[in-house]
Amino acid sequence: MTFEEKLEQYAELAVKVGVNIQKGQYLLINTSTDTLDFTRIVVKKAYEAGAGRVQVNLSDPVFTRAFYELGAEEEFSQFLKWIVAQRDELIDRKGALLWIDAEDPDLLAGVPTSRLSAQQKASGNALVRYRKAVMNDEIAWSIIAVPSKKWAAKVFPHLPEEDQMAALWEAIFKTVRIGEGDAVEKWHEHVNNLESRAAQLNEKKFVKLHYKAPGTDLTIELPDKHLWVSGSSKTPDNTTFIANMPTEEVFTLPAKYGVNGTVSNTKPLAYQGNIIDKFTLTFEKGKIVDAKAEVGNELLQELITSDEGSAYLGEVALVPHQSPISSSGILYYNTLFDENASNHLAIGEAYPTCYEGGRELEEGQLESLGINVSITHVDFMIGSAEMDIDGILADGTEFPIFRKGNWAF
Repeated sequence: MTFEEKLEQYAELAVKVGVNIQKGQYLLINTSTDTLDFTRIVVKKAYEAGAGRVQVNLSDPVFTRAFYELGAEEEFSQFLKWIVAQRDELIDRKGALLWIDAEDPDLLAGVPTSRLSAQQKASGNALVRYRKAVMNDEIAWSIIAVPSKKWAAKVFPHLPEEDQMAALWEAIFKTVRIGEGDAVEKWHEHVNNLESRAAQLNEKKFVKLHYKAPGTDLTIELPDKHLWVSGSSKTPDNTTFIANMPTEEVFTLPAKYGVNGTVSNTKPLAYQGNIIDKFTLTFEKGKIVDAKAEVGNELLQELITSDEGSAYLGEVALVPHQSPISSSGILYYNTLFDENASNHLAIGEAYPTCYEGGRELEEGQLESLGINVSITHVDFMIGSAEMDIDGILADGTEFPIFRKGNWAF
């Protein structure tokens, strides 16, 4: 396949499998000026697939950096009302949302942490309805990525500058199964395999998971009605979509107050245009009681104090160390990719869809069941070739789930 053919197939995959656009449906695309050429292809593919209207929001890294460096201090504790209204319209119209990410992992390095934190809290509080719609799969949504020059330079610093973009494009194509034949068919096959793994875990009905690895000794309790799910989701009208492309995970939610022990990250966390790395978190009765990072410690402290729920976990995800992304040996400095190369956890909000009947419950009901609620949801990577995970049954029997970083059954 030529590069242009791969671009066409990638755009088609995002439209037909990622958000799975329906006839007459409204599609909102959030992206940046770094993706403009590719986004034009996506828009055309969306209309060809039957979209009724496609709206594109374009940000620009220079504009974003200028705002965080030079914007008025009072603006960081506010959030633009038109963005809230646009997201509300998206929900009301039962539209679909596509994020096309090309963010420089170091975009906001050096910006005062207080500004990053204030804007994150403002957006989290303003977009409550939107966040709930996403977490409950009320709308179809998907995140994909394309290279930008600064991101490519971060991932491939050893390559000549003129080769970096091409290298990142090819790496991304491989993660989303472009160039291996019919990508749409390949994805259907892949999702079926993940669904099968989730079904096996649901049959076990584990009450706890025990993680052991260098720097990690962590026990996570699971709610009685927890559900393991894959990256394939369904809206209330039964439309299937893939939230993350690529995806290699099966995941569930933890019992909010049932996490104890210490866990260490194994890959850098790109968060708010900065890197947080070499950190450990210690939990007691679910809450983070100690957090230390060698890189980005101040931002880590701000993250886990965003609100009450940001000091607790909301997601438990299993990804074998021999997954395609991990086996490539590429560190992407982008959670969309790095979380699909590693077992990971998420600080903050839990997905109600990982609990039987959870999507019909109100926030207060979820909290009463020990399901975490927060304005944030941030994944961080903990897996390695040295990680063992045991599932513990109600009678105390231990069952090997992972050995040396890979599935044990």
